[in-house]
Amino acid sequence: MKLLRMLAAAWACVAAVEAQDLTKVESRMVDRVVRLPGEFEPFQQVDLHARVAGFIEKIDVDRATRVTAGQTVAVLAAPEMAARIAEAEARAAAVEAQRAEAEARLGAAQATYDRLKAASATPGVITQHEVVLAEKAVEGAKAVIRGIESQVAAMRAAIAPLREMEKYLKVTAPFAGTVTERMAHTGALVGPERQAPLVRIEQLDRLRLTVAVPEYDAAAIPRGGRVAFTVPAHAGETFHGTVARIAGAMDPKTRTMAVELDVANPRGALAPGMFADVQWPVRKPRPSLLVPPTAIVTTTERVFVIRAEQGKAVWVNVRRAGPVGDLVEVLGPLTAGDMIVKRASDEIREGTALGGGK
Repeated sequence: MKLLRMLAAAWACVAAVEAQDLTKVESRMVDRVVRLPGEFEPFQQVDLHARVAGFIEKIDVDRATRVTAGQTVAVLAAPEMAARIAEAEARAAAVEAQRAEAEARLGAAQATYDRLKAASATPGVITQHEVVLAEKAVEGAKAVIRGIESQVAAMRAAIAPLREMEKYLKVTAPFAGTVTERMAHTGALVGPERQAPLVRIEQLDRLRLTVAVPEYDAAAIPRGGRVAFTVPAHAGETFHGTVARIAGAMDPKTRTMAVELDVANPRGALAPGMFADVQWPVRKPRPSLLVPPTAIVTTTERVFVIRAEQGKAVWVNVRRAGPVGDLVEVLGPLTAGDMIVKRASDEIREGTALGGGK
């Protein structure tokens, strides 16, 4: 019985081989469209944090508020900073008041020196020693003024960073956009040591559509091309984006390359987080190899076609690239004109005699 079963299997295999027709691997330039998923992201997005510690005195925006670049979003109150600035200004003013007194003393010393200098021109009226002492008094008064000026300059320099930090009490929008999240309210204590942002601003009139392009189509990315897509939220409507940025490197986990499309969104019909069905155009620079879908055998271990070589069956590993009409583009060690089994099956073992070949 075992022998009969083996003979029956052998005859079935022979019958399967005899029943197969051979067909040629076609080669031609292919323009096709594949459907790829894409996801929208805002063109720009920022979480605004307070750069100085303080309490929120006023926050003028909320979710859905449109803001312009430079617009004040929130105003903080920092009493300690104000007190430090006032104290520093008071000390600087006190030192500057001393300068007025020093300048008055310099004026008196200069006048005394000028009189003595003029009198010394008459012999015997004024001793030279008195002239020297008057000159030293002028130099001393000038040195006092220079010291005061240096001290005031140092104080002003110390105040400058405080004044600069005071500007940060007004939190402004870095670009025009829409407030999509508000995470703080009036009276809240905020600052750089607190991680929670005040608000999130996103630019929504222009979006990024990120598409993961498979490795075998990466060489055919239409740089600057216009690509159509649809979204579930607007069934029946077709939108378009422009290929703007190509990652240039493959994701090793998915074997895809991230490509960004710029999408104008003046009506606000699209939103970050939405998914899109992208009709991705594939225009390869070289001819593609095409075979009938029935010629491709898929098992748990491999995907292959059966090529006829000198009348014998040879399994050739391939990868599917996508449908092209009633054929399928494949990638693998094939050449145009190779003869393959049109209706292949793993029952046709390697080395099996075929009814034709190259």
